[in-house]
Amino acid sequence: MTPLSELTTHPMFGISITLLVYGISLKIGRRFRSIHPVLFCSVILVAFLMLLRIPYEDYNIGGSWISLLLGPATVALAVPLYVHRERIFKAWKPIITGVLTGTACSLALNYALVIILGGDHELMLTMLAKSTTAPVSIELTRLLGGVPEMAAVFTVLTGIFGSMIAPWFLYRIGVRDDMSIGIAVGTAAHGIGTGRIIRDSEIQGAYSGMAMALTALIISLLCMPLNIWLALNGG
Repeated sequence: MTPLSELTTHPMFGISITLLVYGISLKIGRRFRSIHPVLFCSVILVAFLMLLRIPYEDYNIGGSWISLLLGPATVALAVPLYVHRERIFKAWKPIITGVLTGTACSLALNYALVIILGGDHELMLTMLAKSTTAPVSIELTRLLGGVPEMAAVFTVLTGIFGSMIAPWFLYRIGVRDDMSIGIAVGTAAHGIGTGRIIRDSEIQGAYSGMAMALTALIISLLCMPLNIWLALNGG
């Protein structure tokens, strides 16, 4: 074993390099608002591992410890939800309607995209839960028989793309209402999108957190019957 491999296989390597690069990404993101910290961090980490030819398995020895924090980080998004609970509960009808509509559109578009691109049944199962937060998406995909690793990639890309495009797009089409913005972002871009807009507005983050939780619940309930339907119809 070379000195480099001894270093890269130590759990602290994956943890340290992830925290270091993400810290740098946050600073750059604060200075240049057009740069998304999560996307920038991911690109730099991938480039770093490829440049030094470090196997992903070595990095993930420590990197997997970071993944364990996804659950607590997601739960922490419930704090603004609790703070604004009375305002949110009063608007439960439009919230549920918006989330149901957004979830239905997401599932339909996922199905159409896989069909158009000629994907197989396994890819379809992998794509189903990509609009939920990563811990839910990975576990659902594993239970359905998809590819959890690909589901994680699809989920993160969905969150990054949604958090970058959604606020800008909603602003351009004239959407200014906090509830509308929060529901749209939370339904489409889960935790990454919620983390993005909560930096600008706590109440938008609260609505987004509620939408994110409802989306995860709805897709979790729908995935099994959808899987059966797809199998019966050769999807």
